[in-house]
Amino acid sequence: MKDIKNRFLEYVAFDTQSDESTGTHPSTEKQFKLAAFIKEELLALGINDVTLTDQCYVYAKLPASPGCENVPGLGFIAHLDTSGAASGADIKPQIIEKWSGAPIRLGETDLQVKPSPTLIGHTIITTDGTTLLGADDKAGIAIIITAVEKILEENISHGPISIAFTPDEEIGEGADFFDVDFFGADYAYTVDGGSPNMIEGENFNASSAMVTFKGVSTHPGSAKNFMINAQKLAMEFDSMLPPYETPEHTTGREGFYHLCSSNGDVSYAQLNYILRDHDARLLKKKEENLLRIARYLNEKYGAERVSVQIKDSYRNMAEVIEKYPFLMKLAKDAITAAGMDYSQNPIRGGTDGARLSFMGLPCPNLGYGGYCAHGETEYVDVDGMKAVVQVLLNIIHSFISNPLPFNDRKNGAV
Repeated sequence: MKDIKNRFLEYVAFDTQSDESTGTHPSTEKQFKLAAFIKEELLALGINDVTLTDQCYVYAKLPASPGCENVPGLGFIAHLDTSGAASGADIKPQIIEKWSGAPIRLGETDLQVKPSPTLIGHTIITTDGTTLLGADDKAGIAIIITAVEKILEENISHGPISIAFTPDEEIGEGADFFDVDFFGADYAYTVDGGSPNMIEGENFNASSAMVTFKGVSTHPGSAKNFMINAQKLAMEFDSMLPPYETPEHTTGREGFYHLCSSNGDVSYAQLNYILRDHDARLLKKKEENLLRIARYLNEKYGAERVSVQIKDSYRNMAEVIEKYPFLMKLAKDAITAAGMDYSQNPIRGGTDGARLSFMGLPCPNLGYGGYCAHGETEYVDVDGMKAVVQVLLNIIHSFISNPLPFNDRKNGAV
């Protein structure tokens, strides 16, 4: 059986960053390289039903063990792509066996990480400080495939199991071409979180906003009472947003406005925001606030100088998951049985599972043992990854040992 650490290191050697600017599906062709590698790995494990689609989705299915054919179908999902927030190319992992508790310097950079003291003695993998690591979500992929390999090698009894690896999750498009019917599961879990004892059934409601500004340009020597600088309009717009409702000042269930990018000149400028809130009503108020500020500036400067385009991204999966409380209970019990105290917190972000839940596939999220995603200080706890493998096996066992009939499960009974 392949060591999960080595499996993970194989995956992070692939550069799989997604890119929302391309407009293609998948957004980057390089995601296919890891997808093809995983397809061949699954076939080599003895799984016959493996599909790689034109949109870069990998699906695989394990038929139920004899006598378990009537067990509800269970799925596990992780994503292939990595964030564009830091480079994902030429990753040079640092492996720290039996971490002592001392700060870990990242390569030759001035960056360092110091994991929680609870991880002393564990094997930690970091970056060299020049790239992200890719534990988000290649740790999830390694966990799922290691669990599947263990099932096959040890002939562990199980109901129907479906697994899938999606592209473009980091740009919010991971569920765009996900075929729920083809996937074949009744319920699923994404493995795309943080600490290995994490179970999440709630995430942000999310939207994005593109705000454009039209200025009037002229020679600065004769600009008095005539020039309208689009860049200054953009700065004024942003200054009117609540200063403490930003990611760097919020936590827990507090929502935010996040200015992701800006560009422009005197004639034209653009600000791109993401808006987040666990309460859908509060997210709506944030959207209305952007429109209100735009109206004010248009009245102040005349004409349609400012325009706002708002696009829905995803909704809070709690609307769906609360109808299937047994999914959270089974995960909590599985984490406890793996020797950990479970932690349940709202996701300050989103996963494929959020959208899939509204597509008819209830899908809470599990942790993968990774920390500080989307940056050069990302690291992963290998012992935590191994613990999540056991969590998955415990959930699989619960599906065949739980006495609830299928119809009761579908109705969300516990």
